[in-house]
Amino acid sequence: MVYILLGNGFEETEAIAPCDILRRADVPVQFVGLGGREIPGGHGIAVCADITAEEMNLDEMEMIVLPGGMGGVHSILDCPAALDAVCHAWAGGRWVAAICAAPTILAKLGITDGKKATCYPGLESQMGSAQMQSGAAAVQDGKLLTGAGPGTAIDFGLLLVRALRGKETAKKVYDGLVYRLARPE
Repeated sequence: MVYILLGNGFEETEAIAPCDILRRADVPVQFVGLGGREIPGGHGIAVCADITAEEMNLDEMEMIVLPGGMGGVHSILDCPAALDAVCHAWAGGRWVAAICAAPTILAKLGITDGKKATCYPGLESQMGSAQMQSGAAAVQDGKLLTGAGPGTAIDFGLLLVRALRGKETAKKVYDGLVYRLARPE
């Protein structure tokens, strides 16, 4: 099971795009609400979580994903059950993933120490001793996966699929998305 944590003010794209991409790869995913089931995102899009933080089954967890958004990051930091789940995942050799501002949570927990990582531009000073990969959309270092921000949510989601189900499955999902970069003119 992949758990995606949703705290009040989370970045919607960084939660929904990876969830969708994982589900296209037939990976079981649940949104985890911190403080309830109806969680408002940072841009006014509320998402109904599948379960609450207290309902997570940590023994079934294959990966935990932390979307960014400053409100969401503060919600995770203020939720002991969420922090316990992240620490449990890391200590148990499971996948730990965070995007945008959320890698700073992993830095506070010492998870990124000495690891290659990326985060939202400008937050590098909050990443402790991580080996920052500036300009990277998504980075993997062992069981640690990080992404740079909302515009990289698809790359991040595809990296999660690749980690969990391999390159071939990630390529099939990529092809099915008809993923193309378009720049505003």
